[in-house]
Amino acid sequence: MNTTQTGCTLNGAPIDCPNIGLMVGTVGLIFALIILINIIAFWKIFTKAGKPGWASIIPVYNMVVMLEIAKKPIWWVILMFIPVVNVVVGIVLTIELAKAFGKEVGFTIGLVILPIIFFPIMAFDDSKYIYGDTPEVPPMPDTNPIIPPAATV
Repeated sequence: MNTTQTGCTLNGAPIDCPNIGLMVGTVGLIFALIILINIIAFWKIFTKAGKPGWASIIPVYNMVVMLEIAKKPIWWVILMFIPVVNVVVGIVLTIELAKAFGKEVGFTIGLVILPIIFFPIMAFDDSKYIYGDTPEVPPMPDTNPIIPPAATV
């Protein structure tokens, strides 16, 4: 008589089987939530900097826009495709992004070490983008206070 085992055993002794499907589903849900949180945070950061929020979900273009926000050269996007160099450039870009929103050193370290926590904080706090367009200085009047204007006859 051929019997098949349907339960889990450990060294021949029956044990409770963990539900692998539930564990995989839970891990998948956690990753999906992390991705969703990142999308929302970067969308908000882009809009705070005056850029279109949808640019945060377009691969490669989002890096171009982030370089614009941080006031770094666009050609740095090429460096993001070089192993090891991309890590250094990513850290420098994160530091410059923090400066662009007026963040201190402690917050910048948080952005580098725990981005999943600190990017949403930066997105939804009251920080302002400080690298934006500065108001124009009004033009100087044509009159010189030392030399009077020429008299018209």
